[in-house]
Amino acid sequence: MSENREQFGSRLGFILAAAGSAVGIGNLVGFPVNAAKNGGGAFLLIYALCVVLLCLPVMLAELSLGRHTKKDPLGAYTSIAGNSPWRIAGWLSLVTPFMIAVFYSVITIWLLGYVVNAATGNLDQLAAPDTFGNFINSNSIFLYLAAVATIIFLILAGGVQDGIERAAKVLMPLLFVFLIALVIFVLSLDNAWAGVRYYMVPDFSKITGSVINGALSQAFFSLSLGMGILITYGSYMNPKEDLPGATKMVALCDTGVAFAAGLLILPAVFSFNPNVNPEELSDSSVSLIFTFLPKIFLALQGTLGYVGASIVATTFFTLVFFAAITSLVSIIEVPTASLMDARRYSRKKSLLILGITMGLLTIASALSFGKVGFLTELVNYAGASRSLFDIIIDTFYDTILPLNGALVCLFVIYRWRKTNFNDEVEQGNPNYKGTFLERYVNFSVGTFIPVILFLIFINTVAQKYFGVSLIAL
Repeated sequence: MSENREQFGSRLGFILAAAGSAVGIGNLVGFPVNAAKNGGGAFLLIYALCVVLLCLPVMLAELSLGRHTKKDPLGAYTSIAGNSPWRIAGWLSLVTPFMIAVFYSVITIWLLGYVVNAATGNLDQLAAPDTFGNFINSNSIFLYLAAVATIIFLILAGGVQDGIERAAKVLMPLLFVFLIALVIFVLSLDNAWAGVRYYMVPDFSKITGSVINGALSQAFFSLSLGMGILITYGSYMNPKEDLPGATKMVALCDTGVAFAAGLLILPAVFSFNPNVNPEELSDSSVSLIFTFLPKIFLALQGTLGYVGASIVATTFFTLVFFAAITSLVSIIEVPTASLMDARRYSRKKSLLILGITMGLLTIASALSFGKVGFLTELVNYAGASRSLFDIIIDTFYDTILPLNGALVCLFVIYRWRKTNFNDEVEQGNPNYKGTFLERYVNFSVGTFIPVILFLIFINTVAQKYFGVSLIAL
């Protein structure tokens, strides 16, 4: 283990940084839409159960593995299992965040563009039907790419304490303030409480296998599981840190933001369209953010004036931009840590290498929406043409994450061994030994959680690439 490993300076710093990795576009937009389309309060209940019963044990496994080895994901697997086939799991945990960072960078670039346009008085233009399509194929995206890359580099170049932790301590409180302010404002609008009732009152008749699968997927993705982030962040934790307590706080922050986002999105939708059917909302967070919500913000000019509506829109897009930045920082830190550990490169050299490679892939992905033909129709599967951007999302976000989660569960219990896992957790929490939580975590991580994740992985492969469902959901 590395004796000079960087560490978070405080428990609060770790919690905010880990929560920042978890709180992203999926929480702020994807979660409310999924809740609206899948039974409102019933979905919330299932989501909470998935977080507690399935996700917290996996979080604990990833953080423990990282803290014990003081390594990035590839280094963590290798330090325990050597050059065995388990290194494949390490590589998957390294390549996955690298590729996720590519498509997440593209969306972050778009968000920055919308922040700038809303702040400079172009809200009416953002609400126009053809704006988004024109914007993502404009040359201005390269300027926003340079700006986002600069922000990420400045944060990560500062290291764990002066970069990641310091940024999290600034951006996360601002995100919370912006979110609460927008929720309070939206709840004051006419008919907003109709959206609250739809969101909060359970409709248990809508609970199906598909809804349960959606809630589990939302919870798993929201908490950054399977991406190698928590293994990497665990490697920066103090050995005396209370891991169960920390995981609970991160999950609470993440779930709290997702819940509050629902109090923002659904009441806003009902306020401006009282006859809306939430089940008809777009499944795509991207579509909702960049095409649907600008129209809602523009409609505010009837009560707030154009300037007031622009301020609300700017605040919202800034909120989502902050969430994207904190997530992107966490994602890119994984391959950064790997280069520093494996190659002994400096942090800045590692970031430069990643900046060039990720930058080229990000540019290629950004050009795959019609600007470059062969990137737009790169391959065909499941009866449809797929762009480079589609392939990255389908492969590394929708498909690989459950597999990575299943592998880390099996590795911790059966290769690293349950006894070593428990000893690591007990370092910061001596009372953990012999508790119901310890017994439940050991049993769940070693049995039904990896089985569930493997089933999701297999079914996702069948659906995404062959257009068939192997499991009736």
